[in-house]
Amino acid sequence: MTRLGARALIDATVDPGTFRSWDEPIDRTGHDAGYRAALERAEARTGTDEAVLTGRALIRGHAAALVVSEFGFLGGSIGVATAERVAAAVRRATRERLPLIAATASGGTRMQEGTPAFVRMIEISRAVVAHKAAGLPYLVYLRHPTTGGVFASWGSLGHVAVAEPGALIGFLGPLVYQTLRGEPFPEGVQVAENLVAKGILDAVVPTGELAGVAARALALLSPARRPAARAPLRETPPETPLETPVETAMAGGGDDAWSSITLTRRPDRPGVRELLRHAADDVLPLHGTQSGETDDALLLALTSFSGTSCVLVGQDRRTQSQHRPLGPAALRGARRGMRLAQELRLPLICVIDTPGADLSAAAEEGALAGEIARCLAEMVELTVPTVSVLLGEGTGGGALALLPSRRVIAAANAWLSPLPPEGASAILHGGPDLAPQVARRQRVRAADLLADGVVHAVVPEPVPAHADPAGFARRVAAECLRQIESQRRIGD
Repeated sequence: MTRLGARALIDATVDPGTFRSWDEPIDRTGHDAGYRAALERAEARTGTDEAVLTGRALIRGHAAALVVSEFGFLGGSIGVATAERVAAAVRRATRERLPLIAATASGGTRMQEGTPAFVRMIEISRAVVAHKAAGLPYLVYLRHPTTGGVFASWGSLGHVAVAEPGALIGFLGPLVYQTLRGEPFPEGVQVAENLVAKGILDAVVPTGELAGVAARALALLSPARRPAARAPLRETPPETPLETPVETAMAGGGDDAWSSITLTRRPDRPGVRELLRHAADDVLPLHGTQSGETDDALLLALTSFSGTSCVLVGQDRRTQSQHRPLGPAALRGARRGMRLAQELRLPLICVIDTPGADLSAAAEEGALAGEIARCLAEMVELTVPTVSVLLGEGTGGGALALLPSRRVIAAANAWLSPLPPEGASAILHGGPDLAPQVARRQRVRAADLLADGVVHAVVPEPVPAHADPAGFARRVAAECLRQIESQRRIGD
């Protein structure tokens, strides 16, 4: 596979003629003669004066700041001057309110400069943290190879992190490992595809597709599509969609709780994937927690509905089963979504659709209860607009974890219960046979939740959702947007 250098990558990715360099000349007078000669040879070989190039450009019409590594220049290593160039570019991007894209390819700290260069990773990380604190996007493209201090600092701080196919990505370089340990590093671990599978990176993106993926991300995260930062929002009272009577809002709801429960358990009931397929403008899926975990029971994405960008966290009914229930890693993925929404100042939509969280020894040891609690704690502190959607099943702590938005809406046949009705019946009556009667008494259905003030609005199902999935998805999305706008008005 051909690996592009910095200039070639820029040329292949940005709109022709739009790149404007921010780089100042490098002062090498303080270095010894041997090191200066190595720097000069690297410059002659690569045509770049340092191991990074910085500047601004357009990518399919979207303005962005760029920090691009040149691995051919002393292995893309970061010396003091290199770090100062990177940090200066990050700070300029923040001042100019530009999204930032870093395309790394580096062995880490420049050994010729040692500790003074090593500690400069802190300066770069501090600038990146300030950039993110300003509500500006930070996207990372990890290229072959990215190791050492670069991967362990600013290379791992992206809101979205994708990688070049087959790229070597890891903390400790294979040569160093073999030298120190006397054996080769296990194959297949420090490879981009494995890091995606482990939930550390979001996706593998070939160089030829980078411009398209970057443009989609920049479009979704464009400041023109996002509200400015606001003070914490006040609660608003319950209401039905478009101020319609409760009876109209409940159109299509089951005659009783058990009929709604039965409908939501149908295999053809539309879930979060159908919501996105039929109602979203674009969807940029993200993957995992960025901390070495992934759980397909939860879908995390940047998306937009009718031009309104948001972060969506959704429980995926298609991937949950008795053998693959929603576990702690899914909730840690949800918390990543909450942090993204807060940092990027985007609305958060949480889709609840779960038969229940994992009831196993592994889930207990994985801190399931603590993850539910942390989801609750983090959601109530968010200052961006938040909407929770009871789309279908809403069982137990897995549902509760995504419920505390400022506005909660429910599909007419959705329901919310502390346990599956069969489990509640077993506790109360010694067996599951009285589950329908227990569900009725527990006030689990959408109409009861609306009357009790648990939800603020109910989305009608004129026909059951499975009979008109596209219409159902569009009604749910429209109600989400209405609730987001109501919060923005209150926050003005």
